[in-house]
Amino acid sequence: MFFITLALIRLGGMRIFGKKTAFDNVLVIMLGAVLARGVVGASPFLSTIAASAVMVIIHKILALLAMKHVWIGKIVKGIHRSLYKDGEMNRENMRIATISKDDLMEGVRLEINSDNLDDVKEAVIEKNGQVSVIKK
Repeated sequence: MFFITLALIRLGGMRIFGKKTAFDNVLVIMLGAVLARGVVGASPFLSTIAASAVMVIIHKILALLAMKHVWIGKIVKGIHRSLYKDGEMNRENMRIATISKDDLMEGVRLEINSDNLDDVKEAVIEKNGQVSVIKK
């Protein structure tokens, strides 16, 4: 099962573990759950492999479609949102992303080693949930 899982991950590409978006995390969790059933014998071996392969192939197809069509990417992977720009916090985007001012400040401290928004040109919550900061 280990080698089959490794082959499936290679088939799916490094994106599965590289991007860490909700889109990728869902596959990792589901793949683990399905393959675990095969390991313990709770599901037939071939059915487990087939279901896992289908999930990886669907993930790969959706990733390719999202690469070619922005609207599919927005649905599948989400969008980034500006939280702070040019001296103004975007409270609406912060509410949508459920990011508090403390969370924003944590991102600023981690990204640019500053505890002051005066050093920040823009702060964005990325598709993977991380706050990225562009320094002035």
